[in-house]
Amino acid sequence: MNKNACRILKRNVGKAVSHYDMISDGDKILVGLSGGMDSMTLFWVLRERLARIPVNYQLFIVHIDPGFDGKFSRFLERSSNKTRHKIIVEYTDNGHVAHSSKNRQNPCFLCSRLRKKRIFEIAEDLGCTKIALGHNKDDIIETFFLNIFYSGVIRTMVPVQPFFQGKFRIIRPLSFVPKDVIRRFAKKMNFPVYPNSCPSAINSKRHSVRLLLEQLYRSNSKIKGNIFRAMGNVNTEYLL
Repeated sequence: MNKNACRILKRNVGKAVSHYDMISDGDKILVGLSGGMDSMTLFWVLRERLARIPVNYQLFIVHIDPGFDGKFSRFLERSSNKTRHKIIVEYTDNGHVAHSSKNRQNPCFLCSRLRKKRIFEIAEDLGCTKIALGHNKDDIIETFFLNIFYSGVIRTMVPVQPFFQGKFRIIRPLSFVPKDVIRRFAKKMNFPVYPNSCPSAINSKRHSVRLLLEQLYRSNSKIKGNIFRAMGNVNTEYLL
């Protein structure tokens, strides 16, 4: 294992969880697994923390299959007897519906909305009040620029986000973790690779913004950190 990546991962997750008071003793947490390295890293670190911190919580693993190739779903089903955590795999046609001629919205928006709707329903059935998602530091920055470029609003996803008058809280323990750290960690851990089979994966607005930002990051190593700090250091007197 890349000890440096592991150390950075655990330290930054600890900082985020502590700073935003994400997890309390006795919590029942639904962990959304997409099949990517981010969500698999999230599950690993939340499970690993149980063995070394004085906070006890339950983890429930949920994967909503969008209806493409189903490879990750079958992997999870085979893995269900190897972990003490409950694994729920639900097959849907969300991806096909989102890309059909009947949908006049952005396919990513509709697919995400359908997936989140079902996750909230499953969380309620399980008695989970917290839903952990694998969004990382880079995702938060990309979302910030997506909203500026395509929605004309300054906002992004936040580390802790209440829904339905506080009935549920989405938590993002990887909020302080850079994507490259997750990539190095996942590679050293030999996490299985499941390429995104969504037809919009490489043609999305997010992908375009990511390429733009990566070019900026290569030009100056401080840019990513400066953007992230700026989102928590807003001078409203100099905004319209």
